[in-house]
Amino acid sequence: MITMTEIARLTGVSQPTVSRVLNGNQAVNPEVRERVIACAKAHGYQPNMMAQSLAGSKTRLIGVILTDISNAFFADLVKYLEQEARKNGYSLILFNTNYDLGHEQECLEVVQRYRVDGFLIVPVQEETAGWRALIRSLDIPAVVITRQARGLDSVYVDHWEAGAQVGRHLFQEGYDSYLFFGNEVDQKYQGFVGALGELDPAFEERFTKISTKDPAVLEKEIKKHWEKYPGRTGIFAYNDRRALQILGILQKLGIGVPGQAGLVGFDNTYMCEYLYPSLSSVSQPNEAMAVKAMELLFHKIEQPEDRHVEGWPMQAKLIPRESSVFNYRRA
Repeated sequence: MITMTEIARLTGVSQPTVSRVLNGNQAVNPEVRERVIACAKAHGYQPNMMAQSLAGSKTRLIGVILTDISNAFFADLVKYLEQEARKNGYSLILFNTNYDLGHEQECLEVVQRYRVDGFLIVPVQEETAGWRALIRSLDIPAVVITRQARGLDSVYVDHWEAGAQVGRHLFQEGYDSYLFFGNEVDQKYQGFVGALGELDPAFEERFTKISTKDPAVLEKEIKKHWEKYPGRTGIFAYNDRRALQILGILQKLGIGVPGQAGLVGFDNTYMCEYLYPSLSSVSQPNEAMAVKAMELLFHKIEQPEDRHVEGWPMQAKLIPRESSVFNYRRA
């Protein structure tokens, strides 16, 4: 790969002049600048980003720290983040924490070592004061995405209202009992049970919460629920992957969907409409979240003195399909 020194020799100008041109300095003779840029392009010049960062220049790198890169929802989100980054001359470095706090810490250390200009993060646990203090101590522009973290710039979906939409939907579809698959600290759960409580004050007498991800235990718990509540059950899973897992178990147990069970997932990933039955799911505004998160991050990068914190809640929308609507008709 050609170096600045070699470009200087080939173009007949000094190495400092080449450096100024390639770093975007406009105060160089236009004819010289064009000659240097042409030579650099012709020989495939690539800047040493780490060297530039050590010298105090921008790396043009954005870190993106996700909890589960295998989830199709995050793949879709990253697509839009990369589009916005590229429009502004940036590249992404992608990290996956697998919902592990220790690994999240390691990712943050790598972000520091690479001297990224800023980073976006889907936190493992955003509620602790210690975690928020850690993010601020890095002194790197950061935006939390898909979750709300108090005291930090956040672009997120109102999960409480999203869960409430599911609760209202399953109630209106006439289900007799309810089942939630996920963690009770999740705002989706809080919204789900909050809406059901308003519509059916006695719903908890016919309600089951399951948090295990173990397939055998999950099947056992679902079977136990139907033995206790043999009527029609409305089920809400915290994401589409887990909804698919439940759908497979229901089919194995001979429980009809939506005749005996109504199933709703979360994320509205591409597979939902192609399943049979098609899967009802909550759709998040991925592109809008990506655009806003990048907008906030670039603002912080360009104006690091601005300490104002912004929170941008966005609304999700339930997409009802065959898995939860008894009389659903495909278009």
